[in-house]
Amino acid sequence: MTMQDDARQPLDPRPLDQASAEAIDAVHHLYDPPLWLVTAARSPAPGDCRGGCIATFVARASIVKRLPRMLAGIARQHHTWQLIETSGRFALHLLPETALDQVWRFALQSGRDTDKYADLPDVRTPDGNPLIDTALSWLDCRVETSTDTGDRSLYVAAVTGGGLIEANSGAPLTAGRLMALAPPEQRNALDCRYARDGGIDARAIEAWRLCSPPS
Repeated sequence: MTMQDDARQPLDPRPLDQASAEAIDAVHHLYDPPLWLVTAARSPAPGDCRGGCIATFVARASIVKRLPRMLAGIARQHHTWQLIETSGRFALHLLPETALDQVWRFALQSGRDTDKYADLPDVRTPDGNPLIDTALSWLDCRVETSTDTGDRSLYVAAVTGGGLIEANSGAPLTAGRLMALAPPEQRNALDCRYARDGGIDARAIEAWRLCSPPS
């Protein structure tokens, strides 16, 4: 059996044992990823449906300065995912540590149940995505291709515009700093949301693995 043949063997659908899962979790805690605020709208038209969520799975996907790309993983359960699927575009924002109120706004409620922009002006990027002016920066992104992984869609997106917001400064907010800065009530809410989303994601991954045998 070649290495290529071995790589195509189906995975054991069962979760890892607790010791292995804790060891892998410790690896993930060796680094502290920035939090990204992802915004999207059903269309570029002002007043149209807007959404946004906080994401940790965002990374630069090209080293070519003239052809910038980003990779973003958005959970399929989110309202923002539906808007990206409809429009084929989204904006990415890095928040400063002073913008915790935006995390509570976009992370602790669902856009299906409430308008996260209820008291915010309808300001758009050049590509028509919602712009959050308390952020450190923004990037306009257009989806070039995507992959379904069960719990998420992975988007490879061309960056069509972006820049720094000169009025704001400071270090980008990271996942670790968020938990360190969060008051007890918000931290408890974040933990509950994380556990809830993790359960939904686990079921989606398991179902996808059962329905997606190696080709």
